[in-house]
Amino acid sequence: MRHGKKNNHLGRQAAHRKSMLANMACSLIEHKRINTTVAKAKALKQFVEPLVTKSKEDTTHNRRIVMSKLRQKDAVAELFRDVAVKVGDRPGGYTRIIKLGNRLGDNADMAMIELVDYNEIYNLGKTKKKSTRRAGKKAPAAVTTEAPAKEVKTNDEEE
Repeated sequence: MRHGKKNNHLGRQAAHRKSMLANMACSLIEHKRINTTVAKAKALKQFVEPLVTKSKEDTTHNRRIVMSKLRQKDAVAELFRDVAVKVGDRPGGYTRIIKLGNRLGDNADMAMIELVDYNEIYNLGKTKKKSTRRAGKKAPAAVTTEAPAKEVKTNDEEE
């Protein structure tokens, strides 16, 4: 029984799995979107989201932790420089998995995993909700609907 074992081994040894996830995470950070199988996408989501959370606070310690997981200097630099700035106000959920159907060769379930803030198609129609509070809200001022008074010209003003 596999009680309390929540990571997917993906049919690989531990070292191979860690290297594969690190490479996929670097590709995701570089290209902002990659196609893979659904199982690998779900494993990658669990792998990369804590790293993005670490990148929101740019400290030497966080950079070293992320570098130990990703093992590519360019990917770490882009994560802390570009991605962290874009997701700075988001409280989590940095990736999105979109299922694409089955692969022709072996009928595997395929998916596209992407960074949420970099997809302009999904974010185009959505506007940020304005946070409102009930306390301290003032009643709107009374609006008058009267037309402005017309100026009447006198004979002295015409000259």
